[in-house]
Amino acid sequence: MSSPTDATRTLSYVEALQEAVEQEMDRDEKVFVIGLNVDDHKSIQGTTKGLIHKFGPDRVMDTPLSEDAVTGISIGAAMAGMRPIHVHIRMDFLMLCMNQLINMGAKAHYMYNGQLSVPMVSRSIIGKSWGQGAQHSQGLHSMFMHVPGLKVVAPTNAYDAKGCMIAAIRDNNPVIFVEHRLLYYTDAPVPEAPYTVEFGKARISGRGSDITLVGISYMLVECLRARNLLAEVGISAEVVDPVSLMPLDVDTIAASANRTGKLLVVDNAWTAAGASAEIVAAVCERPVSRPPRTKQLVVGRMGFAPTTCPTTPELEKDFYPNAATIASKAYAMVRPDEKAWIPDVEPTLPHEAAFRGPF
Repeated sequence: MSSPTDATRTLSYVEALQEAVEQEMDRDEKVFVIGLNVDDHKSIQGTTKGLIHKFGPDRVMDTPLSEDAVTGISIGAAMAGMRPIHVHIRMDFLMLCMNQLINMGAKAHYMYNGQLSVPMVSRSIIGKSWGQGAQHSQGLHSMFMHVPGLKVVAPTNAYDAKGCMIAAIRDNNPVIFVEHRLLYYTDAPVPEAPYTVEFGKARISGRGSDITLVGISYMLVECLRARNLLAEVGISAEVVDPVSLMPLDVDTIAASANRTGKLLVVDNAWTAAGASAEIVAAVCERPVSRPPRTKQLVVGRMGFAPTTCPTTPELEKDFYPNAATIASKAYAMVRPDEKAWIPDVEPTLPHEAAFRGPF
């Protein structure tokens, strides 16, 4: 029989994020939320719902539209011992505060010989929806993976969303928290009690033997759908969720690729110099563990073509990887001598149709 602290319910990704923040604000008075519209009635898709009424404007702070200035405020507050959660809404807008994040926040601990810490969370939303277009849908997480001192996490389900958010708030380093907008209306069992999900630990989301699929952020959902399509033609795909991108659990991914002999990494971003390139390179550099691999590892990447993100739904279908295109690519890697196979696309899932904007 479970105790109340062990109780688990089904929550949406949005509800899990909100619960994580509220529980940490209850636990630690140094935690506060800051950003444009965090106190609005729409509450950033519901992720800050009720916080302004419970904690007041001193801990839930609406701000002007000035990402650079507010990031500086957040970094300063973190240096002074507070634990800010800065909501940037779209990741595109992080470009307006790169100097603050990269030259101030990420480097302070090193430059002051460990005497300062910057425990802050930068929340940002990525991905397509109802025509976000060139300036409002970019996945720029690889830029932040490149910077020592920053941690980058991209949870793909409600359970990890809560656990990663609590871990990020408690971490003494700045954390870039990546949220794909199409994940907001997915749901999963989530414990009521606070808990953390450790960074740098990937998860096997589906076992298989013929090919390893690594899905970054929302692409994990599409990889799992592709796994089902591949099973219909007799191909067994193993699906890996990195959970955190920096630190990155290369060992789990490499071990899976070593077993299957084939690795396909699917990202919500451009392939050139991206997270998929880093994962493939890191796996290829890893010494092969026992049992020894009997054939050369076959690798592949999927992501955005080298052009800006389109706005129209018809162009989005070609631009963003989906279950059908992932399954087709995996099929070609597993059965290179057979003719191309393109499965029927599954209908739009309820959580995709549920997203209405505005973010």
